[in-house]
Amino acid sequence: MSELIEHLKQKHWLWQGNAQNQPTETYSTGFALLDSKLEGGFPKHGVIELQSDSGIGELRLLLPHLLASSEERMSVFIQPPGYLCAEMLVEQGFDLNQILLIYPETPQHALWAAEQCLKSGTCSNVLLWQSELEVHQARRLQVASETGHCLHFLFKQAQQDIFSLPVSLSMRLEPHNHGLTVTITKRKGDWSHGSFVLDMRTRWSQLAITQPEPVVIPFPLRKQG
Repeated sequence: MSELIEHLKQKHWLWQGNAQNQPTETYSTGFALLDSKLEGGFPKHGVIELQSDSGIGELRLLLPHLLASSEERMSVFIQPPGYLCAEMLVEQGFDLNQILLIYPETPQHALWAAEQCLKSGTCSNVLLWQSELEVHQARRLQVASETGHCLHFLFKQAQQDIFSLPVSLSMRLEPHNHGLTVTITKRKGDWSHGSFVLDMRTRWSQLAITQPEPVVIPFPLRKQG
């Protein structure tokens, strides 16, 4: 049994409850509540898994961070589900010269492109939309991210996996009237913090869903005889 446990520890498939969480440098996410839950924000490098349906505001969650970290190096979008709106990016303050979109022909080509961008040293963020990922593929992306000092965001559909991927952070996103419901399912070296609502109304009030006012019909008062 001890040999099995030691093997799992070497593979980083086992986490001990008494392991000490080493402080790491972080990027602010642009949302005070999320920064608090992540004890500072996004890590400087590594793979961040975002389990989410498309079109619920998942990309807007990253826009403040992408804008703050894209001044010197590029942000790369690989196989996004649709074409990004250039007008929206300019309105948010992005320099389009620092944005690169890649639409590979196959998932294998997408993984190859992500790995090359991550370890190139010319990118600050690499965003990849990939439906399925093997453990060894996630590990290669993690190593490439550390090599190029680049943060990797992996978008995939929410699903029940037998084994969690070897990533630095994993979050599940669900739509909410005020923004997003965020569930931190895995955080390297720490416990998860459960679910919470990330209110986006102060940044994008036009996207929030307001509850309709109840229709109240006053009942006529009975006249006193």
